[in-house]
Amino acid sequence: MTDRYPGYNVMDKRDTPSWNELTRKVIDERLATPNTPTYLSDQEWQTLNAICNRIVPQTSHRPAVPVAALVQQKLADDNRDGHRQGSLPPLREAWRRGLATLDAAARTRHNTRFCELDTTAQDQLLHAMQDGELTDLELGDMPAETFFKERLAHDILAAYYSHPTSWNEIGFGGPASPRGYVRMYFNRRDPWEAVEDTSGHTAEVTRDNKHVR
Repeated sequence: MTDRYPGYNVMDKRDTPSWNELTRKVIDERLATPNTPTYLSDQEWQTLNAICNRIVPQTSHRPAVPVAALVQQKLADDNRDGHRQGSLPPLREAWRRGLATLDAAARTRHNTRFCELDTTAQDQLLHAMQDGELTDLELGDMPAETFFKERLAHDILAAYYSHPTSWNEIGFGGPASPRGYVRMYFNRRDPWEAVEDTSGHTAEVTRDNKHVR
């Protein structure tokens, strides 16, 4: 796979006017998140890792984003969103039930744990949860499909795209405090933003950053 933004590393901005001390502190803490079971049990940690690997499978040509570790840190900090779907319990309880449900469903259908299933079987169970077809007792009164949408997919994707490695992948300039962004129009970029490699693409970028055919 070819990088869309070859040579780009958002961490090159760390000591530039783009980032202030608070931004550096937050990103440094994010990069230092322990990739081990610190809050979750070993079984919950293994289940969460298996789920993350199916929701955001990663390639081997760039460093992996520790998605499960970032989700675990959210749970450890009890970092809630400030709002909650009424049919879901609080953050930690929702995840505890969700992880237990997928393990229980794996045992019922395949006589093994979720993390030990092949990827096809894992995907089938995740689709069943997404479609509201899992009714295992571990769910309690929590709707499976609501947990999948509002917690599982939401938290995993948010964790993935909170990491500098994923910013490099999509050419995101990362935080810009205190400098900020200036060219906010479509197909425009500030000088310190990533330049996309358009070779093989239909569109090309001219010197003033406007796409032309």
